Amino acid sequence: MQRMTDPVATMLAADRASRDLGIELLESGPGRATARMTVTANMVNGHGLAHGAFVFAVADTAFACACNSHGPVTVASGAEIAFVAPVREGDELVAEAVERTRFGRNGIYDVTVYRGTWCADCKSRRCDKHSRGTDVVAEFRGRSRTVGS
Repeated sequence: MQRMTDPVATMLAADRASRDLGIELLESGPGRATARMTVTANMVNGHGLAHGAFVFAVADTAFACACNSHGPVTVASGAEIAFVAPVREGDELVAEAVERTRFGRNGIYDVTVYRGTWCADCKSRRCDKHSRGTDVVAEFRGRSRTVGS
């Protein structure tokens, strides 16, 4: 009997960059994923703010997990990010990726990056019950291309 493997888990197991940045996958499903990262001192630029590349990285990891959730190997064909609010050392970032559309071998995904604590009890980025709120810090749009079969 052939054993099915989780394509997202397989991809992340080999993703040293995300692992070394402390990016953690909180949840994933078909066309969606949520990832978390805490901003460390090594991620802060000369203005005392998180370097944009690190905010991009957590969004990109969530995007990669969402677009690889369908199985065939899928890579980014392009992406852009709008930084909405400053991010500082110690901030926990939660990136929620959602598939907007897939057509042929292409896809479009939106990722919102929040500053705030993920509520493991409610499995939500915003939890009034446990008094955990969030602020949007970035909006990311990624375009994907499936390269595997």
